[in-house]
Order: sequence, then structure tokens, then C-alpha cells
Amino acid sequence: MIGFPGPQRIVCLTEETTEWLYLLGQEHRIVGISGYTVRPPRARTEKPKVSAFTSAKIDKIMALEPDCVFGFSDLQADIAASLIRRGVQVTVFNQRSIDQIVSMMMQVAAIVGQVERGNALIASILTDKAAIESQAIKMDREGIPRPSVFFEEWDDPHISAIRWVSELIAVAGGVDCFAELGQNAMGRDRIIADGAEIIKRNPDIIIGSWCGKKFRPDAVAARPGWDAISAVRDRQLFEIKSPEILQPGPAALTDGLHRLHALIDAWRSRAVDDNRQRFFS
Repeated sequence: MIGFPGPQRIVCLTEETTEWLYLLGQEHRIVGISGYTVRPPRARTEKPKVSAFTSAKIDKIMALEPDCVFGFSDLQADIAASLIRRGVQVTVFNQRSIDQIVSMMMQVAAIVGQVERGNALIASILTDKAAIESQAIKMDREGIPRPSVFFEEWDDPHISAIRWVSELIAVAGGVDCFAELGQNAMGRDRIIADGAEIIKRNPDIIIGSWCGKKFRPDAVAARPGWDAISAVRDRQLFEIKSPEILQPGPAALTDGLHRLHALIDAWRSRAVDDNRQRFFS
């Protein structure tokens, strides 16, 4: 029916749909959020927290009388099943790539009747992404090397190469040194059991985002044998906060990409300066 208002009482079990609904100006529809939500900051003060990531307060959710619940991935399948059995409409997205993130955003915008605004916001995000990618390609044409990047999603065991992060590293002008793992959706399938393999691949930059746990570059540098890695020798160990890069939504495509680009572009600019110094020395 034309003009159908869509769901009016939405529970978001993860942060990305919450942030996206706020960006769409539809925050009034949200009646419950994940306890891990930090974007936008005001959501934590305005909305009741009803879930973690793999667990949720089902009775509390039901008390909110949602007409729609948004979730993410197989990790929330049990929560979704419990709500479905209680008659709740549940949409679980499973976005793992940049294209899939964009698709999720378009679908949510359509569900809440904000296709035009959603398309405009997405177009702006993709234009910004294209500008960063063009800058990286321009440096390629100038013969400036791309750094090898090790992105550590978790420290023990080492988990790396979540697909959208690998893709964003490439957009920003780097090379994910474990990019082949990016096709594996499950974290257990992206475990690097042998730390010697990381040493062997010798990343130029190490970026940590330990799922909400504080990244400790000193602890990374002190790992046995890691003093042989270029990133450790050159002190190229950095943190990107998990809400900025591990959220498969607008944050990764905006702040996350910009943080990656700043780190990678700085490395490439130093490579140019080092080459000039060697040439004129």
C-alpha cells in the first residue's frame, strides 16, 4: 500500500542499524538497542539496552512490543529464533563486504520509508570512498609502494582479515597481508594459528582492533620474534577503535576508512621522503 509507514517500534540488536536509523532521522522508531552501542553517543542515554551480542533479554524485548527487530549474522541466530517463536518480525542481515554493507543500508532505508534520504547519504559516502581510492591509485601510478598491513581483530588467538576491513585497506592504499582469509565469514576460520607466519609476511603496518578490548602495542612488540617485523622496528603499530571499523555499517565506511587512509597515506608519504633522501645522499 502506498504510504505505508513501516515499522514503528524497532529493536536493534547491533550498533550499525541504530546508527543508520539515526542518520536517516528515524531514531524515534527505535525502542531498544544493544548494550555495546556507542554510536551515536546519545543513543545510550535515550534508548533502553536490551541485548549484548550473542545474548539478549528476551522478556525485556517483548515488553517493548517491537514490530521489527534488526539483527546481525549467525551469531544472533538463537536470539532471532526465540523472538520469531514469539511472533516477532525479525530481519537478520549478514553483511561481510562493502557492497553488502551498502545493500543492508539500502534495505533498512526502504523498510522505514526513507529511500530518497538513504540513497543521498549512501551516494555521499561512496563519493568520499571513491576520492580516497583515486588518491591511492594516483600514488600507485607514481610508483609509490603500498604497505603490507596486518589487521588484528583479536590477539589470542590471532584473528585477522575480516572481509570489509580487507577491502577498506585496499581502498585506502594498502595490502592486507592475509587477504585470502577474507572470504571466510566465521572468525574461527580466520585464525592464524602460527605466529611465525605473521613474522614471515613481515607487515609494514600493524593495526589492532580487539573487539572492545584496548589494543596494547607494547605487548604486540614484545611477542617472541616480532622484533624482526618492519612494523615493529619502525613503530608502526596503531589502534582503530572497534566501533569505527568492526561495525559493518556506516561507521566502517566513514570514520573507519578515514582512519585507515590516514595511517596508510602517512606511511606512503614517508616512503617518498625516504626515497628522496637516498637519491640525494
